[in-house]
Amino acid sequence: MADVAARAGVSRALVSIIFRNKPGASQDTRDRVLRVAAEIGYSPDSAARLLARGRSRTLGVMLTVHQTFQADLVEGIYPEAERLGYEVLLSANAPGRDEAKSIEALLSHRCGALILLGPGSDAAELDALGHRTVAVSVGRRVTGAYVDSVHSAENKGVRQAMDHLVELGHRRIVHIDGGRQPGSVERRRAYRDAMRRHGLADEIRVIPGAHDEDAGIEAGRLLLAECDRGLPPPTAVLAGNDRCAMGLLMTFTRAGIDIPGEVSVVGYDDSHLSHVMPIGLTTVRQDAVLIAEYAVRFAVERLENPELEPREAVLDPKLVVRGTSGPPRGE
Repeated sequence: MADVAARAGVSRALVSIIFRNKPGASQDTRDRVLRVAAEIGYSPDSAARLLARGRSRTLGVMLTVHQTFQADLVEGIYPEAERLGYEVLLSANAPGRDEAKSIEALLSHRCGALILLGPGSDAAELDALGHRTVAVSVGRRVTGAYVDSVHSAENKGVRQAMDHLVELGHRRIVHIDGGRQPGSVERRRAYRDAMRRHGLADEIRVIPGAHDEDAGIEAGRLLLAECDRGLPPPTAVLAGNDRCAMGLLMTFTRAGIDIPGEVSVVGYDDSHLSHVMPIGLTTVRQDAVLIAEYAVRFAVERLENPELEPREAVLDPKLVVRGTSGPPRGE
C-alpha cells in the first residue's frame, strides 16, 4: 500500500480509503491509484502477501451448493485443519455466484491457501491462481497447472462397477455421464473402455447428463419413452454420480420398474445419499475423509514450505454392492 501511495503521489491513508471504496477521494485520484496498483501487481489482502507476513492460518474452501459429496468432503476438512492449527472458511458456488467470485471472496478474506472442491475453471485460470497463492484441486486432475491435486482413480472405480455388472450377466449397460463436471471425462472414457474390454462395443451408449437429480430424471424419462416405442431397454445403468442415480431411481420406481429385477443401477461417490434411500445404492466409494486429509496436508505443507513443488495424490476407489444391482431377469 505504501508503494502504491508513493508512486501515485498520495498518502497511504488515501490509498486505504480508495481500496475500501470509502468517500474522500476524487474520481481522478481514485483512477490513478487503481491504475498504479494494477501496474505494480498490488492486491489488498492477497493470500501471497499475508503468507509472507505469517498472518494467516485460514484455509479457504470453495464448494458447490447441493453437491452432497462435497459436503462429505467438508466434514473431513474441518477436523484435519483444526488438528494442524488452521481455521476453515467456506465460499460457495451457487446460481448467480460463479466460481471466480467464490475464489476472490476467499482471497479477500485473508485465506492463506485455497482448497477447491471440483473446480470448473480451465487449466490456465487455475495455473494463474496457483501462482498467486497455494491452491489444491480436489476431484479433478489439472494437467499443467501450478496447483496440488487430490482425486480418485476414476478408471479403476468405473472398471470395478462394470466388471460387477458384467459378472452379473448384464450386456445392455448404459452410462449417464456428468457433462463437463469434474471426473466426467475420465468416467465416460473408462465406461467405453470397459465395454470394449468385455466385448460389448456394439452396446456402448452414453446419455448426456450432469451430476444432479434432474439429469437422472430426464435420462429415466428418455429410457421409459423408448420402452413405450418397443425399443429394448438397458438392463443396467451406470450413473455419473449418486445424485444422478437417485433421480433415475425416482423416475423408474414411480413408473413401476422393479429395481434391480428389471434394471440395475450403480452410482458413484458413496455420498450419504446412498445410505438413506429405501433401497441401498450400489455405488463406487470415494474415501471422502482420506481425500480431505490429503487436501489439507498438501495445502499446509506448501504454506509452511513454499519451495515445495505441487504434488498429486491418486486414491483408489472401492465398489460397494448394495440393493440396486442384481442379475438381469430372464437373461
